[in-house]
Amino acid sequence: MSELLKNIDARTKLAGTNKLEILLFFLGVDQRTGRRETYGINVFKVREVMRTPMITAAPEMPESVEGMVSLRGALVPVIDLAKYSGVNTGTPREIMIVTEYNGHTQGFLVEGVDTILRLDWSKMRVPPEMLTAQTGGLVTAVTELEDGRLVMMMDVEKVLSETTSIDNEAMFRGVVPLERPDATVYYCDDSSVARKQIEKTLAVMGIKGVSAVNGMHMWEEMEKTAAYAKSVNQPVSNFINLVLTDIEMPEMDGYMLTKRIKSDPRFSNIPIIMHSSLSGMSNQKLGQSVGVDEYVPKFEPQRLSETLARRLGVTGEAAPAA
Repeated sequence: MSELLKNIDARTKLAGTNKLEILLFFLGVDQRTGRRETYGINVFKVREVMRTPMITAAPEMPESVEGMVSLRGALVPVIDLAKYSGVNTGTPREIMIVTEYNGHTQGFLVEGVDTILRLDWSKMRVPPEMLTAQTGGLVTAVTELEDGRLVMMMDVEKVLSETTSIDNEAMFRGVVPLERPDATVYYCDDSSVARKQIEKTLAVMGIKGVSAVNGMHMWEEMEKTAAYAKSVNQPVSNFINLVLTDIEMPEMDGYMLTKRIKSDPRFSNIPIIMHSSLSGMSNQKLGQSVGVDEYVPKFEPQRLSETLARRLGVTGEAAPAA
């Protein structure tokens, strides 16, 4: 299995190409449907794949959290993805995918892993509303492989949000209202959990927001705004003060969206903040390479609000380079 994660540094070259690499995995045959679905997770979030170690049960954990394991001296929560996603299977989960994102490390129990595939984000589609409703928003993108299989990308941020003891209300206590009722932030993220957190942060700050579920939809919204700005003979920056973008999104990822914005004279002076759970330095450098002005990790509303305030000129301080 270590072969699956070899030469991961080469994957950093995918930035700005609207491509990604995903690790395919299975949860087992669902006894209710008789199907064995294929799921995917971005390789950038995978630290290692291993045989499931001995798990120590812990009290007062959510039902899908099996317990904790010790990895190199650190205690890591272990989540049974089949239980979490409601897949009723009797198959043992013998493989653990160790993931690291947004400063958190956790293990995902799965039936097995398949391979790593390189795909184009344009081939990843927003899931149909019926599938979104059926999975409770757990699936953020769907694509069809050459062999006819459908691959569903899991919203791992939703899993993290719902299986940890994070006090969501406490997260917003440090967010300070601003005197910028005229400011508008355009933001895009395929995770419903992330969009809700951004929406609440902006609401507490008293800033207007325009949302989109991926980079393609955001680009379409920006072009509509640009057309309106032109019709009233005003610069687009009077209507779009800042763009906040995720990295991983179907149809168009955050890197490609940033490249488009920065190469278009209509939008090139609008600051772009990359807001992602891919919190490694390599991902921040990738963002800089395509023109991102700053990087803020997800699930840190206070830090996000401080960055927005600085970039919107509220504090009067010069914004540092990313």
